[in-house]
Amino acid sequence: MKNYFSLAKSGDGKAYIDIYGDIRSFSYSGTNVSVANLSKQLEELGDDVHEIHVNINSYGGEVAEGLAIYNALRRHKARIVTHVDGFACSIASVVAMAGDERIMSDASLMMIHNAWSVGSGNASDLRKQADDLDIITEASKAAYLSRASIDIDELTELMDAETWLTPSRALALGFITGIESYDLRTEPSQHARGTVFSALSKMPEGQGGELPGDDPPDSADGDGPGEQDDAKDDTLQMMERFFMAIS
Repeated sequence: MKNYFSLAKSGDGKAYIDIYGDIRSFSYSGTNVSVANLSKQLEELGDDVHEIHVNINSYGGEVAEGLAIYNALRRHKARIVTHVDGFACSIASVVAMAGDERIMSDASLMMIHNAWSVGSGNASDLRKQADDLDIITEASKAAYLSRASIDIDELTELMDAETWLTPSRALALGFITGIESYDLRTEPSQHARGTVFSALSKMPEGQGGELPGDDPPDSADGDGPGEQDDAKDDTLQMMERFFMAIS
């Protein structure tokens, strides 16, 4: 079973933490993230680590564990960079606030809301539990307000509404410091259509009209630039029809 929490140390003074699961006070077969295993490994990093990157994809979990992880990261002497790779929901969004630099992928989301619980007992018990939840929520608000550029009233409104934040909105509100995007066009490609048409479109003027096996143009006919451009366009259309036929 894959470990959803991991910490790796590189040789350049950087460490990388993956929080890819629920945040719980126990870790079952490595599928949950707990402050016990994180704090222990943070202590083992040594003094030569100056930057820690925390990659997050989590629906959240226990408030106490999440607050402890947040504080353990804030307390560490290294510079912290948090990355939202997928979801940073509930208490996982609080962990994201631990970053000195806080980055969301352009294909990610953050969700903030008030603390909640399952209750039982008499009316007095439930009233006390509601009051306790309000107090617990204040701890998360303190983490958000340490980073966000909004006031307590606006934050309360967002949390009451259980708000999903897109990267652009999170950036505008100060929850994050940047958005990370990936240009897939720079990735290796084995797509013949794109390769051929890219090459043809970059050919110098007057060289696009010939295909292997074609008769060379007769210079005596007096073909001018207009005829050469038409020939290039004809070649592009011919190649387009060819690829459509074999697709």
